[in-house]
Amino acid sequence: MKKKLAAAFLSLSIVLTLGAGSAFADSKMDKVIDRTIGTKYVSGGTSTNGFDCSGFTMYVFDKVGINLPHQSGSQYKMGKSVSRSDLRSGDLVFFNTSGRGVSHVGIYVGDGKFAHASSSKGVTISSLSDSYYVNRYVGAKRVMSSDAYQDATVDSQDNDDVQ
Repeated sequence: MKKKLAAAFLSLSIVLTLGAGSAFADSKMDKVIDRTIGTKYVSGGTSTNGFDCSGFTMYVFDKVGINLPHQSGSQYKMGKSVSRSDLRSGDLVFFNTSGRGVSHVGIYVGDGKFAHASSSKGVTISSLSDSYYVNRYVGAKRVMSSDAYQDATVDSQDNDDVQ
């Protein structure tokens, strides 16, 4: 019962965080992210048993058919650079949290927010405007083609095959 209640709370929290106007609302990618919220942080983790930041992005993108390497610096070398003002849901956002270049990655989900595996909170949604992230923001990359974007962000009410 506690697990069902916790899952219902997390789902409601995602809906409230992402909002009905999000490009991700009811999309394949949203469902994958929704199912991972609250997963604990594990260094090197790539599964729902525990994620690190790049393991989380790798997992989510794999579920929508896109392969990413398991390292934030390697993910940063992929795709096309995107200005902060042109971010769209599904873009990867990168941060320098170590003082030595790109060391953290998340997935932009719209409305100035991104999903990521935080070492202190596990998988969560944070705001790009939080001072911690503003001061460490490196840039963003678009790794999905227009077709992949359409497929990952289309309303999936009739398509529950994402696990």
